[in-house]
Amino acid sequence: MPTSRSYGDACGIGRALDVVGERWALLVVRELLLGPQRFSDLRGALPGASSNVVTDRLHELEGHGVIRRRKLVPPAGSWVYELTEWGREIEPALLALGGWGLRVGVPGPPTTLSGTSVLLFLRRCAQPDPSNAPSVFNLGLDDRMWTVRSADGRVTITIGECPHPHASLRTDPRTLNTLIGHPAELNAALSDGRALADGDVSALHRLLRDVVLPPLDGKG
Repeated sequence: MPTSRSYGDACGIGRALDVVGERWALLVVRELLLGPQRFSDLRGALPGASSNVVTDRLHELEGHGVIRRRKLVPPAGSWVYELTEWGREIEPALLALGGWGLRVGVPGPPTTLSGTSVLLFLRRCAQPDPSNAPSVFNLGLDDRMWTVRSADGRVTITIGECPHPHASLRTDPRTLNTLIGHPAELNAALSDGRALADGDVSALHRLLRDVVLPPLDGKG
């Protein structure tokens, strides 16, 4: 059930944790950083959390004004959760926490890896040449579609697909995570069926090569 526990600490950090410090709360926020999500999307991205726990975190975050619930216009008509303007202000701190956490060892199996988390890493670490012509991609991860745009030296990512991409790639989050770290493996992934591509595959190669992995020694 929803909780109203407090650290009773007047420091801003303590007060922030009163809002987002419950288990799974920040991961719910993470899943909403790239756009609205249905309850089923959030539940699928957080398999380690029960439906009741996800429901409780959503109610708490909504009660604190971090997220809101709204109904999509027809023909979709489904209810989604999204960050409020105030809720979105936590993004820089949450991404910084994620960068800090890269130096923490990966937990033992079984582990999960959501599509949103991989895409956030791609967006954060991509450093495309600003002189390159803009490129747009459709990226399918499991059963979700995303639009990835590379332009003006940065990458942006939104939910849904665009009608005329330069290339499309369908795979799963773990394979994409592997390709981000080892872009030369794209051809092998296409050959063995771990990934499916359409359009300008060379543009996909370029997108993956544009990712600059952060140092894990705390330097740089």
